[in-house]
Amino acid sequence: MKKDENTKISVVATVLNEGQAIERLLKSLAAQTRLPDEVVIVDGGSTDGTQETLQAWAETQDLPLTVLVEPGANISRGRNVAISAATGEVVAATDAGVRLDDDWLEVLVAPLEAGDPHPLAGAVAGWFQADPQSLFETAMGATVLPSLAEIDPKQFLPSSRSVAFRRAAWEAVGGYPEWLDYCEDLVFDLRLRELYGPFAFAPEARVHFRPRSSLWAFFKQYYRYARGDGKADLWRKRHAIRYLTYLVAGPLLVALALLHSPWWWLALAAGLAAYTAQPYRRLWPALKHYGLLARLQAVLLVPVIRVVGDVAKMIGYPVGLFWRLRNWRRSEVHWR
Repeated sequence: MKKDENTKISVVATVLNEGQAIERLLKSLAAQTRLPDEVVIVDGGSTDGTQETLQAWAETQDLPLTVLVEPGANISRGRNVAISAATGEVVAATDAGVRLDDDWLEVLVAPLEAGDPHPLAGAVAGWFQADPQSLFETAMGATVLPSLAEIDPKQFLPSSRSVAFRRAAWEAVGGYPEWLDYCEDLVFDLRLRELYGPFAFAPEARVHFRPRSSLWAFFKQYYRYARGDGKADLWRKRHAIRYLTYLVAGPLLVALALLHSPWWWLALAAGLAAYTAQPYRRLWPALKHYGLLARLQAVLLVPVIRVVGDVAKMIGYPVGLFWRLRNWRRSEVHWR
């Protein structure tokens, strides 16, 4: 079907204290091969100069930018406010702190601009990949982010760093769930997929973002993600396997190695090797410009990052479940 050149495209994002990174997003939006018809960014109450940077850009002719301030808004609320204020038939969502490929928007909205009525064109999943600025961030990206080759397009649920959908689809699922402060895009994705089937997959619509630059920042991130999982009742099996591994299988193998036979250490080592194999496959090509010592450091970081992330999840998940139990009477928590 012929592309509809008259389709109005809105890009939305929500930000909070992104003063050091917001310029990357704005510059990459201004450099798009398919310029958005409008950009609506909601600021959740920044105090670091983010609002001033946004307002300065809004006064130029580089972007058709509208800036809204919604103090205290979480990510879901910010996105919903931005989409409500936008006027485009098609909405593309991204995040502050990212860098977009120049053809990101053109590729991302192509299935929707084509006017294809097939359910697969109800929403489009773009791709996101690490943009590390240090050895630690390189190891972090390889440890926690899947490669494109690992993705099953029919099952892929996109981050709202890189996703597009029709306004009507957003309305049909009730928008982003404002009762969730994290994992809100997963619930939004699952609702979209339930109504429209799998997302159309546009892996060439790439967004680049920096992984967390410290273990503490990473711990907080994964704690919040897991807390969101508990609130939304997501991934029960995954979390159960993690608890069984760390609290039952691991201690049992250590006890057998200490009390029965040292050969059990081999079983523990084999389990660790299997657990880190995929991150190491991703990591090695990313280390080609580093020296031997740096490569060794990165290799040693992988299991540390894995364990820190798992501990953060095991602490955060029950916190979210407790919140869910306390709010059981709220109708929105029963979203499935």
